[in-house]
This record gives sequence, structure tokens and C-alpha cells, in this order.
Amino acid sequence: MSRPIVGIIGNHYLINDEYPAHAGGTMNSEAIAEVSGALPLLVPADPRFVCVDELMSICHGFLFTGGRPNVHPEEYGEEATEAHGAFDRARDAITLPLIRKLVERGQPFFGVCRGFQEVNVAMGGTLYPEIRDLPGRMNHRMPPDGTLEEKFALRHKVTFSDNGPFQRLFGATEVMTNTLHGQGIKTAGARIVIDGRAPDGTPEAIYVKDAPGFTLSVQWHPEYRAACDPVSRPLFTAFGAAVQAWADGRSATALRTA
Repeated sequence: MSRPIVGIIGNHYLINDEYPAHAGGTMNSEAIAEVSGALPLLVPADPRFVCVDELMSICHGFLFTGGRPNVHPEEYGEEATEAHGAFDRARDAITLPLIRKLVERGQPFFGVCRGFQEVNVAMGGTLYPEIRDLPGRMNHRMPPDGTLEEKFALRHKVTFSDNGPFQRLFGATEVMTNTLHGQGIKTAGARIVIDGRAPDGTPEAIYVKDAPGFTLSVQWHPEYRAACDPVSRPLFTAFGAAVQAWADGRSATALRTA
């Protein structure tokens, strides 16, 4: 039996600072192939090359990945500042309308880091340009030095709502996660439910209320060693089940997010 297809949203990237490419982290493909049980397909997120409708017809589900560029603040009614960092307007042009159509159709997706923020913006929410500048907030950014293992090390707890989809998935109201992001949710979009928070109050886990499909999204990076991490594996396993269900012609998921 052929595997269902998961479109992995790629990022614009310059090889040797000059050769343009679309890139996706190997750990994303590994998590989708080995834990979700799906065929990973890297998407060149640029409206010059692909369109939302054809992507939805080819892929059974989507992984909205992290990435160094941020969602452009014009997408949520604010002006860009130096604190907002770099942008990828081509990715914005694909991901934001794609998320809205997926929600409406009930087609499964999983948002990670920037993808988590894209889901919020797509549903009408806003973002803070720099979490660490806010009173009482911790520095959620990737440590500047150290090995890859040190950069993706577990750094804080995330606490979930009682009997919410994340608590039901993990069988716990608290888990430990890594943290490698600068921006975060300022105001939640329409139907966005903040189901998990860091100790400083930063939103870390969301879903779309009353959506007919899988819409779980997290601010941390569960793709790192997803096969052996006790928090990452259930997320990608549940997403894989939802994608397989869609591929089999079933619009309902095994994990309802209402």
C-alpha cells in the first residue's frame, strides 16, 4: 500500500549566500517518513511555481515548518520594524491562504514554530516581534553557541488545559520542550484556542476550534529526534493517523480537536 503524501513547506534559502534554493530540514522529512508513516514531499512555497488548490489535490496533509524568516507584519495589520527580522513573502502568499482552505475543508495539517505562527495569522491573529523584550518573559531564542544537541535541548515546561486535545494526546498536563523562537502570539486569531503555555505565559500549543480536521500546532520543534522523544512521537503519530484517514477518504480524524 502506498503511503499518504505530506507536503512539507520549504523556505527560501541561499546556498553559499548566492545560489537561490528551496530548503527543508532533514529532520522534518525524517519525522514524517519514520513517525507519521507518510511520504515527505518538499513544497517550493512560492506562488510562481505552485498554487494552493493543486497542492491540496496532490498532498493529503501538510507540515508547516519552522524557518528563520518571519511572517510579514503587514499580514496582520502592522508595520515592519528591525525587530521583526527577515521575511519570506513568497511563503506567506502560499501558506496563509492554504491554512484557511485546509481548516474549511477539514484536511489535516500540523504547524511547527513559524508554522504555528502562520496558523494564528491565517486565522486573523497577531504576533509580538520579540518575546524576550516583553516584561516577565524569558528568552525563547535558540542558544547562539553549542552543538545541535545543546541547541535543541529541553529548556522549559509547557502546561496544557485539562482534558484538552494535547492533554489527551500526552496523558499529562505538563511536558518538557525545547525552545528556539523569537516571536510569539500577541492576540489569538478567530477560533484559535491556546491550549498550552510556557511558564512565562507564552502560548506554546494551539488548535482551531470546531475545525473538522487535525489542526494541532506547537511553538517548539518536535521534529528533533521525533522517533525517540516521548512528546514528539505522539504528535507525529497522531498527525500521521489523520493524514492516513484523509487519504483513505475519511474526513474525520482519530483525534478530534474541538
